[in-house]
Amino acid sequence: MIKEINAEDKNFTPVLQQTHCYVPLRVLNLYAGIGGNRKLWEGCDVTAVEYNEEIAMIYKDHYPNDNVIVGDAHKFLLEHYKEFDFIWSSPPCQTHSDIRRMGVQAGMYEAKFPDMNLWQEITFLNHFATGKFVVENVKPYYTPYVQPTTEIERHLFWANFKIGKTRLEEVDFDIRKTTSNTKHFGYDLSKYKIKHRKDQILRNMVNPDLGLYIYEQFLGQNRTVKTNQQSLFEGW
Repeated sequence: MIKEINAEDKNFTPVLQQTHCYVPLRVLNLYAGIGGNRKLWEGCDVTAVEYNEEIAMIYKDHYPNDNVIVGDAHKFLLEHYKEFDFIWSSPPCQTHSDIRRMGVQAGMYEAKFPDMNLWQEITFLNHFATGKFVVENVKPYYTPYVQPTTEIERHLFWANFKIGKTRLEEVDFDIRKTTSNTKHFGYDLSKYKIKHRKDQILRNMVNPDLGLYIYEQFLGQNRTVKTNQQSLFEGW
């Protein structure tokens, strides 16, 4: 079952009681989507926060052992940041991307203020995180307010641990042509009857191998990655 709680719920305990000596790493996956970044993680107890219940149900279907919370990831982070060994946050990127800027100039989209939750979380975690963290987003159309730790393809990462350079190969198709029947990274959404746009869900995914690479950097495992990059940055 998916547990729906408020961020103010101080009684939330993300890690179940263990029956043996080994205690998995406590990982918080914020703005989780359907879990592309989390797909290849092992040896951890994951709590995922996703505000859209339909998307959260798909996540839970793929990761039944994860603790899935339907709620506000930004507030949840503020209330529970001390409870985890590793935090991954991917705040919504649409208002920061060059796609939005070009779309506004072309009259396709309305202009919107950049969502400052991104910069709030980076600043907050830089000063108050008790464990390791990484915040992922697109390259913004403006100069970043906080210098990123590293840049990998179209992604910027802010972290309190070293992330080595790696290279992801581009694939030979345009992700913007993604449809509701497109399959990415082993995810097939055709069986789900939901109101949310499936193409947008798929476009929002982080390449699982990139997610694994960052996770291994957190663990201190250096690995050279050469894989297909199938995710641009956001859906429209």
